[in-house]
Amino acid sequence: MLRRVITGQKRLVATSTILSAAHQGGEALVPILIGVIIDEAVGGGTLVDLIIWIAVLGAAFLVLSTSFQYGTRTGELAVERAAHALRLELTTRILHPRGSAGPGRLPGALVNVATGDAQRVGMVALAVPLGLAALGGVVIGAVALLRMSVPLGLLVLIGAPMLLLAAHRLGRPLQRRSESEQEHAAQAAGVAADLVAGLRVLKGIGAERPAARRYRRVSRDSLTATQRAATAKSWHDSTLLGLTGVFLAVVALVGGRLAATQQITVGELVAAVGLAQFLLGPLALVAWANGELAQARASAGRITAVLSEPPGLPAGDQDLSLPVRGHVRLTGIAADGLTGLDLDIAPGELLAIVTPDQSVATTLTELFGRTRDPVTGTVELDGRPLSTLDPQAVRAAVLVAEHDADLFEGTLLDNVTLDRAAGDVVRQALVASTVDEVARTGPIGERGRALSGGQRQRVALARSLAAGPPVLVLHDPTTAVDAVTEQRIATGIRDLRHGRTTVLVTTSPSLLSVADRVVFLASGTVRAAGTHAELVRDDEEYQSVVLS
Repeated sequence: MLRRVITGQKRLVATSTILSAAHQGGEALVPILIGVIIDEAVGGGTLVDLIIWIAVLGAAFLVLSTSFQYGTRTGELAVERAAHALRLELTTRILHPRGSAGPGRLPGALVNVATGDAQRVGMVALAVPLGLAALGGVVIGAVALLRMSVPLGLLVLIGAPMLLLAAHRLGRPLQRRSESEQEHAAQAAGVAADLVAGLRVLKGIGAERPAARRYRRVSRDSLTATQRAATAKSWHDSTLLGLTGVFLAVVALVGGRLAATQQITVGELVAAVGLAQFLLGPLALVAWANGELAQARASAGRITAVLSEPPGLPAGDQDLSLPVRGHVRLTGIAADGLTGLDLDIAPGELLAIVTPDQSVATTLTELFGRTRDPVTGTVELDGRPLSTLDPQAVRAAVLVAEHDADLFEGTLLDNVTLDRAAGDVVRQALVASTVDEVARTGPIGERGRALSGGQRQRVALARSLAAGPPVLVLHDPTTAVDAVTEQRIATGIRDLRHGRTTVLVTTSPSLLSVADRVVFLASGTVRAAGTHAELVRDDEEYQSVVLS
């Protein structure tokens, strides 16, 4: 994952590395030039020599400051692009029609992976250039010291790798605790999103306190993990900084002794002390880069776990023959609550399915939309099994409107039209769902909180009708509306969907009365079929289900 980030932004990373290396080289050159000025210009040179060397020093400052500015900017750009690419990849995988985010991951946890973890992994696009440039600075400093004095140069060349090894070892606990921190943060975010989404239900049943206790417990665990990660990072940074300080002190002491014995000049001593002070910067930068890489490795593992999750459904690659006729057939279906179900839905038929078991109703809608496959049997559309079709082709041909549909921020009309213009089809859908009289209201709030339950349900129905798919499956679309409005909606659905296959999974007498055919399921298979009036007259169990 980390290699992918680097190679994916290789041009920006390479540019940032070169510019950052130029900055580090310029920083290393400054104490060397100061030492040269002391020996050559101040010690025995002319005023012209002094001016020339000061001009050279100024040019070095100009190069290093410009390189720092543009090198860091390029690295930050690489970070944002890499993080954005990861967010897009994660979102695509999470929202894939075949389902592949993995079981047990709360939506809030997935959001945390796609934001916090993606940003941490993206940081390697900055950490690597700065870390490499810092290593280059250490090498330049070591070579310069080696030319001044072999003992000083060897001291740096031996001591620097030992510090890097210590940085790697110190980064291991940080990586483990960073991973734990992100896991707990994702869990807390997931629980918070879950509770906020169901806040009205929690208030309705008086469960605010248990919900608050649950979040408080998860939040405390997240806080503890964050504190442990922060402690590990502080120990990592402070210990490495302390080791670096000791190392630089040794370099300065050795240089001072060499100057005292006249093995190096005064200018070289000043340069050596300046280089020792300079080395503090790149070595601290190496420590920072190592810490970022440690945290990025932990986040990369979490991202990889999502991206490597196998698809929830086998792939299909066939396309549907156009135009889609809408002939749906279920043969020998066995799934949760269904045993050997056979059902043939003619093109253009308005079919209603009645079942006293809501789990069976949910199973049916999942089978129609192919968010799951049956254990045995096949679901076909126009003679082709859904399992052999491309998931996008299935979504384009079959629209399943769930019982609980989400609305979005904006106006009511925005939720119905989405990215379509408000043409005749939209207006007809508004009329059929009886929301035409409130279609010009203002913002409906998050999740449509400004609307009543019945209004939200009717807006969701209007959205499904406006889409105009060849096959439309509606699961209890009118449970929150009054009887008069429900009858108007039933008539509107029948008229608007005339000639296109429509399946109503419901126990509403108003909806059942407009259906061409009603299929009554019991014990996982078809118990009876006919019109609503016929089944009410002839089947007492059906009567008790739909009229009680």
